[in-house]
Amino acid sequence: MKVNSRDNSLLRRARAVRDGKAPELIFVEGLRLCEEALRSGLAIEAVIYSEQIALKERAAEVIRELTKVSQRSAETSEKLLESISYTSTPQGIIALAARPDSDEAGFRSRQPISPLLVVIHSLNNPVNVGAILRTAEAAGVNGAIATANTADPFSPKALRGAMGSAFRLPVWTGAEYNDVLRWCAERRIQTVCAAGQAAKAFSEIDWRQPSALIVGPESNGLSPDEIAAAGEVVRIPMQGQVESLNVAVATGILLYEAVRQRTQTGQ
Repeated sequence: MKVNSRDNSLLRRARAVRDGKAPELIFVEGLRLCEEALRSGLAIEAVIYSEQIALKERAAEVIRELTKVSQRSAETSEKLLESISYTSTPQGIIALAARPDSDEAGFRSRQPISPLLVVIHSLNNPVNVGAILRTAEAAGVNGAIATANTADPFSPKALRGAMGSAFRLPVWTGAEYNDVLRWCAERRIQTVCAAGQAAKAFSEIDWRQPSALIVGPESNGLSPDEIAAAGEVVRIPMQGQVESLNVAVATGILLYEAVRQRTQTGQ
């Protein structure tokens, strides 16, 4: 049933979703992200918005569309919205949406014959996870795999970093590292990771074949055993005294080399 009031039970529900206590839902905050969730066709359980944002033309239209497809809606004061907001400055609108499918079966069903994938392993910064998903979609990557020790790609911070890409890009979460390598090997997908002392530069391997780029945590990187288990190891040449790059930046460099090679051959 839809309501249009200060619904305390709905506010409690929103806090539970925000805090990860309702894993079947995701906490979508901000007008842009709510628009993306709407366009992506996510099932919307509820929309909560402030009295002030409802007066703005663009926001009012989004609220109307969200209210049509949601089970519940509530208009609140800025103060009440602040009590459930994930950010220090409330964004004026919050949607509680169904978590996108992120299991292996659904992921596999959306893959082409020769995919380009990114594997995010043990990366605990959700902002970087979101940035990688955004970069991956921009590069035309076919999907992202987030291993069991990786920050949730559908957490509020990761969603903000992804700017809607998490809604559209096929994502497989919770996989074990060795299981991902085995999954790739069974499908003849080469696995590639980066290491500063690798013999090959990132442009010296063939990215035209089915490929999965593996990126690890910024603090320590992939372990020697994890690097050894990959099929290829490459480096990004760097000048000056720089020892490493932000993981999302490095991911972009590597993925766009893959795109360059694949575009040349029409893949």
